[in-house]
Amino acid sequence: MARIPALARLSTRLGFERDWYLIILGAIVGTLTALGALFFSRALEGVDELVHSLAGSSASWFILVLPILGMGLTGVLVHYYAAEAKGHGVPQVLRALVERSGVIPARIGFIKVLASILTVGSGGSAGTEGPIVQIGATAGSVFGQRLGLTRDQLRTLVGCGAAAGISAIFNAPIAGVFFVLEILLRDFSIKTFTPIVVASVFAAVATQAFAGENEAIFQVSASLHDAQFLYIELPTFILLGAICGLVAVGFNLFLHLGEDWFDRLRVHPLLKPIIGAIILSGIGLVSYQLARYYGAGGREAHIPQVFGNGYRIIESLLDPASYNPLNTTNDLPIALPLLLILLVLKGIATTATLASGGSGGVFAPSLFLGAVAGASLGVGLDRVGLIPAGSTPAAYALVGMAAVVAGTTHAPLTAILILFELTRNIYVVLPIMLAAVVATVIAQLIEPDSIYTYKLRRMGVRVGASRDLTVLRRITAGDCEMVPLPEERVYPSDPLAKLISLQARSELPDFVVVDEDGRYVGMVTGADIRTALIDREAIPLLLVAELIRSDLPTIEPGETLESVLDKFARADTASLCVVSPGAEPRPIALLTRGRVMRRYQA
Repeated sequence: MARIPALARLSTRLGFERDWYLIILGAIVGTLTALGALFFSRALEGVDELVHSLAGSSASWFILVLPILGMGLTGVLVHYYAAEAKGHGVPQVLRALVERSGVIPARIGFIKVLASILTVGSGGSAGTEGPIVQIGATAGSVFGQRLGLTRDQLRTLVGCGAAAGISAIFNAPIAGVFFVLEILLRDFSIKTFTPIVVASVFAAVATQAFAGENEAIFQVSASLHDAQFLYIELPTFILLGAICGLVAVGFNLFLHLGEDWFDRLRVHPLLKPIIGAIILSGIGLVSYQLARYYGAGGREAHIPQVFGNGYRIIESLLDPASYNPLNTTNDLPIALPLLLILLVLKGIATTATLASGGSGGVFAPSLFLGAVAGASLGVGLDRVGLIPAGSTPAAYALVGMAAVVAGTTHAPLTAILILFELTRNIYVVLPIMLAAVVATVIAQLIEPDSIYTYKLRRMGVRVGASRDLTVLRRITAGDCEMVPLPEERVYPSDPLAKLISLQARSELPDFVVVDEDGRYVGMVTGADIRTALIDREAIPLLLVAELIRSDLPTIEPGETLESVLDKFARADTASLCVVSPGAEPRPIALLTRGRVMRRYQA
């Protein structure tokens, strides 16, 4: 793109150099993502209205069958069209950023929309933040790829789409920005920050313009707005933060144990979401019967409490009037045993939904668990007279929401800001800051990985939190100086003496072995050659095939230095082979540890 002199000078002062146009692209991506979010939310509302109409009719039993139908269709979409669309979305975006510098195929966003509408709309226990992050990230990625942006620029545009998604779906532009900077990119530089802010703002403005409203998702009553954060409540909010940290760790662990169980389950992949839906329906029936036993009388009490995103239950828990024992119109009766049971059932329901292959986010379930955990503590404290006059268990439910989100994501700043924007209640800021930090510390002490990075870490995808990752992810293997391969190829059938001769002439540390068609087979390392030289009498009898190491990882030119260093850390060798991308990799050159470190320090 041509550089306009005035904008060029301004962008250089801001540290943008040639990337000033990312601000404009961020605005475009933000607007496009807002339109996608509006379509997604309207479609989800339409499905939700259909479910409610069925629930109020004579066919109310059909509510327990709907998850099976919805998740069954989700399984078909995911299995045949986009495997990355299953689960809660954010880990898939993180993996694309780490391993592919933000390259995401267009079909993933489209399938994610349909799969999430089917899963959440039919009663699946999941939220909308994961899908909309993946949808926005896909929009930014596809747009950037079409424009031929560099990998660094593409990553920024993916962040713009993700931030715009959070901003649009939750009407929370500030939280959208910090969600991306704190969780996805981990880069707070002005060059990254500026276009992401612009994208988030444009998404919020576009959403408000098309939707014709600008209201908080959770309406907080006037009595809670006027509440004061008292000094004597410090110990109880610290206790709440610790409890929510434990709840977050339990939810994280249970979700990934469920994923492991479904991964090991030896049935056809299309049956796994159906099995998860059957478990979900069973849990829904239990929660419904328990709520009726405790006297549920709300207008939506016929919907199982663990179904969907749980916002109607959260709204009840945030209403101080719900804690009045004379109130008989609650969707969720405020009874301590019921709240504690529901805390467990919601965790199981979300695990059954997402671990089996359903599509949705973990943010809404985290809000639900936090509200229930906070309300449980508030009710317990109220019963023993430890809540000061003027306070209410609803305040503990509100703070608990942010604390569990902080504990699951390990992102307290995002949790604080998003709860403030979801409720627009200034009262929440001080206790949420305290509880969110405590919950994060407790969660990180028990489990270093967040709910987004746990599975990625086990897959060998290093996400990390170091500031060096910003640099490592901007440099690729192709940017490093490589060691050219000798013209004379090495085959498995060659004698070892050939390698010894090559080593003397070329001084290469290691050797790449190929088959007759030139495809990569493995490597013979200098250490293995030195070991063979100990028994010189056996050298004439040894073949290259006897020393090949086929377990060493290979490197593609487009891989980031972060990925390269991780492979070197796992490989006991001084060099690795750089191969061409594709199903049949062919050797290009050797890359040594020393040259990688020299490029990093340059």
